[in-house]
Amino acid sequence: MGEMITLTAEDGHKLAAYKATPSGTPRGALVVIQEIFGVNHHIKSVTDRFAKEGYLSIAPALFDRVERGFESGYQPGDIERGRAVRGKLSIDDAVKDVRAAVKEAQKSGQKIGVVGYCFGGTMAWLAATRIDGVAAAIAYYGGGVADAAAEKPKCPVIFHWGETDASIPKEHWEKVKQHHPSLQQYVYPAGHGFHCDERASYHKPSADQAMERTVQFLKQHVG
Repeated sequence: MGEMITLTAEDGHKLAAYKATPSGTPRGALVVIQEIFGVNHHIKSVTDRFAKEGYLSIAPALFDRVERGFESGYQPGDIERGRAVRGKLSIDDAVKDVRAAVKEAQKSGQKIGVVGYCFGGTMAWLAATRIDGVAAAIAYYGGGVADAAAEKPKCPVIFHWGETDASIPKEHWEKVKQHHPSLQQYVYPAGHGFHCDERASYHKPSADQAMERTVQFLKQHVG
């Protein structure tokens, strides 16, 4: 279902991306944005899953600007490595690379959605506020969303948060609500990374419910 492709950002930077194509005519297109662990086994499986839902899905390797081909697991050492690489990547450059993925997805002629997890959740929000051509955005536990909460989205957005997420306190969601009271925020009885079935924090009931809401949101706004 999936293949690796190369994208070119507006500044000429070339980055890898994992592309999953649905069987039959796509109902829409989707950019899937990684956690700090790179476009690893899990992100590829998530991208495949969205393709099975009918969406042409592209997961850009945002860490290629710092370390090409970066992939890791979820052990404490992996988290440290991921944070270190993330720390070397500027948000503005990451936005450029997401924009390149959106432009690639636009070649399908479909509406484009963006979904992201952890670091990708922040980038999904910034895609909604900074990138033209995005029809819907879904942000899972984006730790940097509150810092950019004052930005205005150009499309519908929903948020998924973990109630016991030690790294994203309730004040983060409340700041988003303060700036955007009409945007839907869902809070689950789970911690950070609850959607990832390869992490100890995985919480299947929350992950399933969030995925159901995400797909319904995409059907409503993307196709």
